[in-house]
Formats: sequence, C-alpha cells, structure tokens
Amino acid sequence: MAILVDSNTRLVVQGITGKEGAFHTQQMLEYGTKVVAGVTPGKGGTLFMDKVPIFNTVKEAVEKTQANTSVIFVPPQFAPDAILEAADAKIQLVICITEGIPFQDMAKVYNYIKNTNTRLIGPNCPGVITPGQAKVGIMPGFIHKPGRIGIISRSGTLTYEAVKQLVDAGLGQSTSVGIGGDPVIGSQFIDILKLFNEDPQTDGVILIGEIGGQAEIEAADYIKDNFKKPVVGFIAGKTAPAGKRMGHAGAIISGGNDTADFKLDYMRKCGIHIAESPAELGTTMKKALHLV
Repeated sequence: MAILVDSNTRLVVQGITGKEGAFHTQQMLEYGTKVVAGVTPGKGGTLFMDKVPIFNTVKEAVEKTQANTSVIFVPPQFAPDAILEAADAKIQLVICITEGIPFQDMAKVYNYIKNTNTRLIGPNCPGVITPGQAKVGIMPGFIHKPGRIGIISRSGTLTYEAVKQLVDAGLGQSTSVGIGGDPVIGSQFIDILKLFNEDPQTDGVILIGEIGGQAEIEAADYIKDNFKKPVVGFIAGKTAPAGKRMGHAGAIISGGNDTADFKLDYMRKCGIHIAESPAELGTTMKKALHLV
C-alpha cells in the first residue's frame, strides 16, 4: 500500500509535447508508471513515442483512457487554467510541477479547488513517487528504494538527500511527496500527514521544512495531538537573514516565529525528532524507530 500514487495510477500528462513534458514523460514511462494519455491543445489524435495517445482536452483524455491522475508541465501563464481543466474533468489527483505561477493566480485556483474532489500537489514541486510502483514528477527514480518511511518536503533537492540518507541507513520509502515551496500550494504538511497516519505500510515520516510561513508550526501541533508514528524533522535556511528571499517564494522570514530556530524549538517541544543536518536524517530516523 502507498499514498497518492501506486501501480493503479493512470496518468495523463498535460503539456506532454513541450521540452520538459516530453523529457520527463519518457523518464516516467521508463520507470514503469502507467502514462495513459497526454494533452496538448491542437495535437489531439497524435501519439507520443508511438504509444501514448494525445488529446486536445483533459476531459476527452479521461473519457477515453480512464486517467485518474494528472501531472502538469505547462508554462506558468497557462498552468492555472490547466489545473482548473483537470479539476473540471474530475481528475482525483493533480500534481503541478510548474514554477513561477503568480501568487494571485494560485490564490484563485486554490479557492476553486478546495470546493472540488480534486487533490492538488504543488505547484513548484518535484512531484510524488511510490518506489517500485509509480513516479509522477521530475525526481530521479533510481535513487529511491521501496520501504516503510514516508517523506514530506517543501524542498525538492533536500527530498533527494532524505531519500539517499534513508537508503544508506537501510530504510526505504513508502511514498515521497514534494508539496512545493510557493506561498500558495494545494496540499499542506497536515494534509499529507493525515494520509501517512492512516497508511499501515508507513512506520515513520521525515518532514522537511523551510524558513517562512507557519506550515511547520501547524504540522507540529497536529503531530503532537494526532500523529501515531515517529517523525523526524529538519528546517532548511538556518543562516538566512530576516526579510531576504532564499530560493523559494515561500521562504521569506520576517524575523519572528517563522525563523528556523523558532520552528526547530517548537517542533522539538511537540515530540518531533530533530536532525541538525540533512546528513543525519537517516540515522535520526533509525534512532526514532529504536533500530539502533
């Protein structure tokens, strides 16, 4: 069992004929993901790599292929409409990789999506992978190994570091979820923690946060009161100066309770096992699981 994506995932790629969409679709196919359709307006009726049918609309793709998941590789000016189109086509899970979507556009999308049955991951995220079953996104599939540890992260590259540390420690991943680093995203830490909490194949979770915002504080409160499994936490951006943007649009600290130090202290008080360095994520999880 896994969360969000598995061997039953039937994927439609929005923007499949663009440079990024084409490259990563090939990677997902090679991993074994069931890519059943692509969408590029005006190119309906053609094939991608001589095997994946391309449609003009997501609705048509769903009707013809029973796709239940979408991944979006569409430029930022068109990505909000792509998300809405997928939701209107009753896609259950939409994963938006696109970076640079304007704040106001995503706020409108978020307010629309929350009143539908569609779950949105991202934007500005690496995607979701359940090792050995399905890879939906841009992460390097070969570094992941099946296991029983979940990963939730605001940072793409630190997600990969967590994967490496878990594999080096002899632990694999149940599912790894990059939720994205933008100020407005479809799913927060708590949304994914609830799924891992109910997943019998997940024994523990690594939570990777960043400076800026209150998502980690809210997640820590949820973990203290509701989460039944050990959690290892790490906050990136400890040396970032207040008021300066560091990489992600959401990673801006005001100098109050959104600093790395405040978040780490708060998470520790809520029972989260803190890794002081990304290099300690795997060993900290082993200690949290009483494996050492």
